[in-house]
Amino acid sequence: MKNIILFLAVFFSLTLQAQTENQPIHVTVSGKGKPVLLIPGFTVPGESWDDVVKQLENKCECHIVTLAGFGGEEPIAFPWLPKVNEALENYIIKNDLKDLTIIGHSLGGTIATWLASRENNSIKQIILVDALPAAGALMMPNFNPDDLVYDNPYSNQQLAMSEADFDQMATSMSQGMSLNKEAQRKIKDWIIMSDRKTYVYGYTDYLKLDVRENLKNISVPVTIIAADKPLGKEMITQTYKNQYANLEKYDLRIADNSAHFVMFDQPAWFMVQIQQILAL
Repeated sequence: MKNIILFLAVFFSLTLQAQTENQPIHVTVSGKGKPVLLIPGFTVPGESWDDVVKQLENKCECHIVTLAGFGGEEPIAFPWLPKVNEALENYIIKNDLKDLTIIGHSLGGTIATWLASRENNSIKQIILVDALPAAGALMMPNFNPDDLVYDNPYSNQQLAMSEADFDQMATSMSQGMSLNKEAQRKIKDWIIMSDRKTYVYGYTDYLKLDVRENLKNISVPVTIIAADKPLGKEMITQTYKNQYANLEKYDLRIADNSAHFVMFDQPAWFMVQIQQILAL
């Protein structure tokens, strides 16, 4: 009898563990007030929003997201991004987040546009931080999402990359994403911490995602907070005009002397914009 009880205890423990692991998203909640969903960029955990949350949580209920495979969270089966998108949509519905504001950085902003384009959503407005609806189209001539597959020479090379080479690549990438030395260190650490397959195949998912047609279905206010580096204001403005051509109206705000992580490079200016948009 003791053996049966022990077996059942272990069985139910493992079953519970299986049910709680390998989720597409992981969300923590802080504060009370207006609901705000904060979605980070690729490889970046929810803690990237810590300083923003500290200044919002006295008036906002902040739902801070970390995506599977990043920030130490367990990876999930591929395709990765469609599962993430669906999980976020279900989270909003399940938690009855009415009049919701979504703040999304980079990939998080792309996801925010997808969510805002869905029928019968409860989103009040979206704030996109250096985010494009089709990053792949900007990076590749003759862009066709169907041409992007997991099994390709570049992805295979990254999967086989040594820890030292991956570390060097992460260092180089982080230096282009922020002008802030401390932020560069954090960004590098987040890249290295990411699950390697999620990093490689998840990025393929990211490049495949093209929500430019979906923009026609967005009726809520959209604010885009962009960085002026490295292209300069004129080219940045034209890039966003091209990518968001199907969006009827948006408010573009460009941060001076900032790279991709605007919240790290211009934190005071960034918070002024957020507080104005949220009318806090």
